[in-house]
Amino acid sequence: MQEGLATSWRVDQDALGLGIDRLCGLALRDNPRRAQLVVSLVLGKHVPVPPAQIRRASAALGALVAPLAGPEPLVFGYCETATALGHQVAEALSPAPWRYLHSTRRPDPTLPQLAAFDEVHSHATAHTIQPTDPHWFAPDGPLVLVDDELTTGTTVLNTIAALQHTWPRARYVVATLLDLRSASSRAAFDRAAEELGVAIDVVGLLTGELLLPENPVERADIMRQQLAALDPSPVPAGEAAVIHLDAAWPTGVPSGGWHGISADPAVDAALLRTATDVAKRLSGERVLVLGTEEFMWAPLRIAEQLPGEVLFQSTTRSPVTVADLDGYALRRTLRFPAPDEPSRISLLHNIVPPWLPPMPYDDVIVVTDGPAANADGLANLLRPWATGSVLVVSL
Repeated sequence: MQEGLATSWRVDQDALGLGIDRLCGLALRDNPRRAQLVVSLVLGKHVPVPPAQIRRASAALGALVAPLAGPEPLVFGYCETATALGHQVAEALSPAPWRYLHSTRRPDPTLPQLAAFDEVHSHATAHTIQPTDPHWFAPDGPLVLVDDELTTGTTVLNTIAALQHTWPRARYVVATLLDLRSASSRAAFDRAAEELGVAIDVVGLLTGELLLPENPVERADIMRQQLAALDPSPVPAGEAAVIHLDAAWPTGVPSGGWHGISADPAVDAALLRTATDVAKRLSGERVLVLGTEEFMWAPLRIAEQLPGEVLFQSTTRSPVTVADLDGYALRRTLRFPAPDEPSRISLLHNIVPPWLPPMPYDDVIVVTDGPAANADGLANLLRPWATGSVLVVSL
């Protein structure tokens, strides 16, 4: 991948000492705005990873944020990839009375919109901010913005510009797994912050740069044609049964940060009860738990509480090029109706990390916040990857 795109890494700081290859890989986007996709290996989005690995990374990022966040931190995450990451960074700030909210591409028509901004390089650019209580954004301290990757900082600056129109504040903290801004991007970022009249502190687990050639889009087009000629990854021969489980999530108890959430024993109790119910239905030790797009944090918390050899990842809107090729980050893609919007196609990449056997799982758990039947398109596609069940859990 790196040879084909003629890319290389420069690492300046590595807080965990893991090295770039243990934090991320590379794939090609199906997106004319940007050639490459940096695929996190500690996020649980495009690649299945152990929940503890995700927690370690978010806790380490939270430790960098804590000295800068103030006594009552307000944390904001970006949909869709960083919804769980931002939430776990907020949790890492305990015992401070943290509050958390993430942007959404699923606006609630019954709530007013506090602000909106664009992620210009994305496949789906529009983000909406809809807190139930907009006074959360009153400028009583720094706002912590959490994303998995900072490439130019444009999305962060767009967010800050939008928020400054409604609840202006003097200081922001930006936390990211990978700060890959070039020197010119950093200079432009600093100039924009000065023009906005704000101070912005940036912390990251790894700081460096992905060095690209002058013609990455043209190189990516050539690589896509080459990868398309490769044989697809083989599909295993499992015949798992599809089972529905209604978690009977308590009315009025939030299951994520769309409109604001804070530490709440009722949330913890509901998650524990759901994980206990799921555990009773497992047929073996090898388990994959899937979140659905923005709905990552509650599924991840459930995965953390299950016994056995558990991996976690999430479905996505992100279109990518896949290839069954050693060293390439994304090996396969499943396409299915999105559980939260069945008229739209959603995607699941990879499913199986390359180190697992051909029949990887005893059970696959799909956790959704809508009707279980809306996830049947995905569940039926997952049947070959499990010997026991594909359990669709509706919160």
